[in-house]
Amino acid sequence: MKTMIITGASRGIGAATAFLAAKNGYAVAVNYKKNKAAADDVVNRIVSQGGKAVAIQADVSMQDEIVRLFSEVDRHFGKLHCLINNAAILEHQKKFVDLDYKRLQRMFSANVMGPFLCSQEAIKRMSSTYGGEGGTIVNVSSIASRTGAPFEYTDYAATKGALDTLTIGLSKELADEHIRVNAVRPAFIHTDIHADGGEPDRIDRIQSTIPLKRGGLADEVAEAILWLASDKSSYSTGIFIDVTGGR
Repeated sequence: MKTMIITGASRGIGAATAFLAAKNGYAVAVNYKKNKAAADDVVNRIVSQGGKAVAIQADVSMQDEIVRLFSEVDRHFGKLHCLINNAAILEHQKKFVDLDYKRLQRMFSANVMGPFLCSQEAIKRMSSTYGGEGGTIVNVSSIASRTGAPFEYTDYAATKGALDTLTIGLSKELADEHIRVNAVRPAFIHTDIHADGGEPDRIDRIQSTIPLKRGGLADEVAEAILWLASDKSSYSTGIFIDVTGGR
């Protein structure tokens, strides 16, 4: 049984990915920051259906907590085969000139430093150079990395641009170490993140501009993530799948 860590897996895309991964035979480490009840619910649902999962609390914007997260996975599962860098934050919509320093620190710590440091820990466990069996890293980016999210989330967009660059660089650096690195770029997905940004009904406002005329579902993003995580995409590294309704 392969083991997968999903950061930020207590809700939204992370939770949907955890359910689908368990359905496909993965043992899943369900990482969460604060909402223990939601994470436990994800785990209980997986276990009730015959799957294997454990909830592990860790703030992945903090290096010492990332190290502890991976140590806990070592203790529970022994080996690691896949990392899904899903955890990210979004704050209220603002023009770029109004973004304060502390907000930028929070944004880049969670959305850039977190995936960077998680990837380092995963590499130490999966890379053939370190005696690992190889594996996959899937980064959950955003269409904002291409659009820049002007007048709303330029800071969030910039963090996702960094994640895209990491995806490209690591895919080439790790290819000889039997680790594939890919990314999905979702947009307009029905999750709680829009409420975090101060506009819970954002998709309703803009869905007429989406070619498919609707928002997406977390399950639809999870399908793309699982394909990239699995051997079904064995000849793909450094690629991006846009799950954006055509935008």
